[in-house]
Amino acid sequence: MLALTHRSFAHEHGGLPTNERLEFLGDSVLGVVVAETLYRRHPDVAEGDLSRMRAATVSQRPLAAVARTLNLGQYILLGKGEQRTGGGEKDSILSDAVEALIGATYFSHGLDVTRDLILRLLGPTLDTAAGAGAGLDWKTSLQEAAAARGFAAPVYEVEGEGPAHARHFTATVTAGTVTGVGEGTAKKYAEQAAAEQAYRAITTLDA
Repeated sequence: MLALTHRSFAHEHGGLPTNERLEFLGDSVLGVVVAETLYRRHPDVAEGDLSRMRAATVSQRPLAAVARTLNLGQYILLGKGEQRTGGGEKDSILSDAVEALIGATYFSHGLDVTRDLILRLLGPTLDTAAGAGAGLDWKTSLQEAAAARGFAAPVYEVEGEGPAHARHFTATVTAGTVTGVGEGTAKKYAEQAAAEQAYRAITTLDA
């Protein structure tokens, strides 16, 4: 049950262990397996494109979609506040739970079993990753667009607010003459949203 124990539930029950450590482990294992798979499947694809393909596969949206196919939301232990606001359907909570389950599988059964699990769950996403565009990884796309125009590397500033079990982040990115602002329940999601806004702005400069 640890892999499905959200911090909101743990906070309301005297500080129980949460799934965040398993999420951390699962995120790392997921990244390695997806990177290895893409590397082997696409021997002629450049590093930048591989990075975007990996980002598309391990990002919040496809992981949340996996969780929904498994009806995972109904099994996640949530605090009363998250239950009232439909936490079991939030992409952020669902994707974190998938990463935690991957971490638990790795911890209990090792890499080979975990690799098979990841490829079963994310097979369709891996199959279509090569055909996606800039939206695979807005941060990488923004960095490349800035470099192409002679701008310095994008600079991110992130602020967080709210209690530990319900943090909310706002990110601001500056890339040359443009800025972007994004929000999310995790720093990485806020940064991606900010990068998307800045990328869309920077690509209009030559229009």
